[in-house]
Amino acid sequence: MEKMLLKMARQLNAMDEASLMALWNRYMERVQDFDASQEWEEAAIVLSLLQAVRGKNMLFNVQWAERERARNTPDAPRREDMRPWRRRPVESDREKERRQTVLPKAKVHRFRPLS
Repeated sequence: MEKMLLKMARQLNAMDEASLMALWNRYMERVQDFDASQEWEEAAIVLSLLQAVRGKNMLFNVQWAERERARNTPDAPRREDMRPWRRRPVESDREKERRQTVLPKAKVHRFRPLS
């Protein structure tokens, strides 16, 4: 299932945003005209996918602008520090202490059926 979803995401991401957004009004009108049918459910999913692409693109543009702004400052961080998954929040002394405390070992209970 995950492979199928990733394939769908790749295919959707490869499509032209303007063409996708041209469909938005059509599917919004269809979803607003509710009836309990499979066609309505499919239209709701298509509208959700269109919204997801729109949201992804907005988030991408905001993140790109933030990165460019940071890159153009006098003490610009190194390129690898600008990747979100490499940014680490500064830990306070209390957080460092909490992380270093040793937690008691968990007790594992044996599974017994209820029958």
